Amino acid sequence: MIYTIVTYGNEALRSNANPIIDINDEIQALADSMLETMYASNGVGLAAEQIGRTESICVIDIPEDAEKKEYSEQNASVEMPLFLINPQIIASDGEQRDEEGCLSFPKIGVQITRASQVTVSFTNLQGMRQTISVGGLLARAVQHELDHLDGVLLIDKMNSVQKLAVSGKLKRLLKHNM
Repeated sequence: MIYTIVTYGNEALRSNANPIIDINDEIQALADSMLETMYASNGVGLAAEQIGRTESICVIDIPEDAEKKEYSEQNASVEMPLFLINPQIIASDGEQRDEEGCLSFPKIGVQITRASQVTVSFTNLQGMRQTISVGGLLARAVQHELDHLDGVLLIDKMNSVQKLAVSGKLKRLLKHNM
């Protein structure tokens, strides 16, 4: 099932995720549908809040050729797609600045600074707790999707100049959601 992605102005995006207690058939189906929705929208990540849900789950799938060579080896052991249930970043290191977009902010991309490497602890779809350390685009995607689970949006990471530069697009998104 392909969900409609909610965009900036929809109050669901500001929701805090609720922990998933039981990984049952409903959660499995939700994860599959989220992945299908993400692929249909040409995204690399999607959090439950972006489809109007409040479960603590996100999906990520970074194409092999999208990662910078310096991080390809580090991330090689991470099997894609990645399903993160009740994820938490437990360590971060370094800094990277790159253009970042968001399916909930269509046609908006801005330079955002994030940690270049993160260690994340999460439960997988089989109910096993795991910890992985990732870098580059995958680290950026993990941070971005976990922000969504906390109700933190791309606009919250923008400086005032960036907000001014995309203000027309933001106003159109808000108007669409009224």
